Amino acid sequence: MTPLICRYAFALCLMILSANILLAQTGTITADSLEKQRDANGFLSSFFSGKSSNVDTGKKKKPSTWSVLPSAAYNPSVGFAIGAITSGGKYFGNPENTTMSVINAGAYISTNKLSTFEFKHNAFSSENIWNLQGGVQIGKTIAKDNGLGTGRRSFGEGDFHVGGQHYENNPDEYPVRYVYIKINERIYRKLANHIYAGAGLSFNFYSHIDDDRKNIPITATHNFRYSIKNGYSPNAYAANGVLINFQFNNRDQPNRPFKGIYADVILKENETWLGSDRKALQLKVEFRKYWSLSDSNPEKVLAFWHWASYLLSGSLPYLDLPGTGSDAYGRIGRAFITGRFKGYSFVYNEAEYRFPITDNKLLSGVTFVNIESADNHRDIKLLSHWEPGAGVGLRLLFNKYTRSNLCIDYGRGSYGSSGFFLGLNEVF
Repeated sequence: MTPLICRYAFALCLMILSANILLAQTGTITADSLEKQRDANGFLSSFFSGKSSNVDTGKKKKPSTWSVLPSAAYNPSVGFAIGAITSGGKYFGNPENTTMSVINAGAYISTNKLSTFEFKHNAFSSENIWNLQGGVQIGKTIAKDNGLGTGRRSFGEGDFHVGGQHYENNPDEYPVRYVYIKINERIYRKLANHIYAGAGLSFNFYSHIDDDRKNIPITATHNFRYSIKNGYSPNAYAANGVLINFQFNNRDQPNRPFKGIYADVILKENETWLGSDRKALQLKVEFRKYWSLSDSNPEKVLAFWHWASYLLSGSLPYLDLPGTGSDAYGRIGRAFITGRFKGYSFVYNEAEYRFPITDNKLLSGVTFVNIESADNHRDIKLLSHWEPGAGVGLRLLFNKYTRSNLCIDYGRGSYGSSGFFLGLNEVF
């Protein structure tokens, strides 16, 4: 293990320990009564039934933890999109010692003839003895590819020779269309209070890769040149691996935490016997911390997110390299399109302030800032160049019982990048 990773792991342990001590000193946060809150689910129910959700009928209505909502958005990667999102939650044990299990799903189709379907789950058994996390993503999308590394508008692979042919540098942007299937499943066993260990499998398939280059020769595109240089087919490839996981989790809720810590360390080894084109070993680290700033309004939250992926050995196919949008929910790097920055290794940090806007908590807002860094194994070193982004967002409370919400964000970043970004539940 490199000295950089060793120092990082030590620092992470100190952060977890100190933050846990701080959390223990702050005491228990008392949430507002849910009866005073309004959500989109209740609003739609009252609209179609013709009855106000605030009217007391004298009967105790069982709260609904399942919601479906149509949605529309504009994303700079895919254009204008319409679709539907759904969210549900359930306790499989005593709520006093069991975290709510949640399911989230969504499907979209866009004006650029692109589509996506996502299904995510995070389930906890009684007393959180077992935790099952995972999901499926299937879609057809397009990415504006700028090559590897951070620090300039666009990078190429440099001059190189393959099979007697000379390739000159190509520091330009090239759109690339592709179809992807991503399946990830992890199971954790509780070892001690808030501490888990487990294993899992990850399958990432990329096919129908089309460098949408118009009059540019295919030999100039980043995907083609990287693939030829590293022994991949430029049209389709896979990165499938085995996962070993260690986790610390004392968040009060998965969808929209008000307090707590989430730390996850994953060692992933891509194996050819699972269908990978090449072997590779990656270390992925994620750390999240949430501070509730008010006892009367626990929704006022300061949140911090760190996400990093380090390639320790082997080789990854081009579209599987870590970068903007590489997290499980594709939310890294608001202000930039998916895949805008990528590298052999990648580091990301974000801070966000969340606050209610209306007294009934139907509408909330956020402000955020983030930075990301990637290397290219040549002249760009990891952490030597950072790309900043910042923005504001609006939150519509989707279901108050599961704390799910609809997120609409506007972000701006370096090189004039900007756009609106829509998602289900908080970005992290």
